[in-house]
Amino acid sequence: MAGKDRDIDILDKPQPPPDLRVAYGTDPNQFVEVRLPRAAGPHAVLINIHGGYWRAKYDLTHAGHLCEALRAAGVATFNVEYRRVGNAGGGWPGTFADIRSAYRSVQQESARFQLEPNRLVVMGHSAGGQLALCLAAHESSLRRVISLAGILDLKKAFALHLSNDAVVDFLGGKPDAVPEHYREADPMELSIPQARQWILHGKEDDIVPPEFSREYARCKTSAKTAPSGKSENIELVEILRAGHFELIDPSSDAFKQVRTVVMAAGAPS
Repeated sequence: MAGKDRDIDILDKPQPPPDLRVAYGTDPNQFVEVRLPRAAGPHAVLINIHGGYWRAKYDLTHAGHLCEALRAAGVATFNVEYRRVGNAGGGWPGTFADIRSAYRSVQQESARFQLEPNRLVVMGHSAGGQLALCLAAHESSLRRVISLAGILDLKKAFALHLSNDAVVDFLGGKPDAVPEHYREADPMELSIPQARQWILHGKEDDIVPPEFSREYARCKTSAKTAPSGKSENIELVEILRAGHFELIDPSSDAFKQVRTVVMAAGAPS
């Protein structure tokens, strides 16, 4: 796998500490880590949703590195923790309810943190990519969203038995048992007409195959195949010589492309 040693480093390396932690609910897993640029605002805003196949064993810690790097580039970052499979209330719909609550909480903190609401971007990695695009489908105010190596077709994830049927644990059953959960959660089946979408994937990813992003972009950019019957505004970026974790590792060449997309996404309209 590309960048195997780097992958291990980014998961195990202690993260730089955030400026503060802000709760958006009463559960211990309902909080965001805040990192603010040193310069005065108003700031572009990135809400980051970490991956880990929606499981409690994976937390937000490894995503602190990319949030720190983007803070250094002048972006206010909010790294979201949320209830996951294995936590009380985790799985569908509780996990997604947390993502929506965190999004609304950050919006409400614009004045406190000198944020520019019109420059808000939501980004997710792996399972976080699914949650980011699902959020855009359910929150019409979200206009800019980025998926990094996202699990963007939940039925395909089931068919391939990714990570020992992680999607079954997340949604509470197989597609024929809980079809309504797949309809509500699956980016492939949802419409995102209002948001510009950047879909990034490493071409050597063997954890979430790049076909997930390719097929999502192919489907959604054609009016004949898009769920709404209207094509969506999507930019697909496949990154050479990159696996799954290089996209969130600030020391990798792949991250340079991620940073470029984030800065473009958060630029003034």
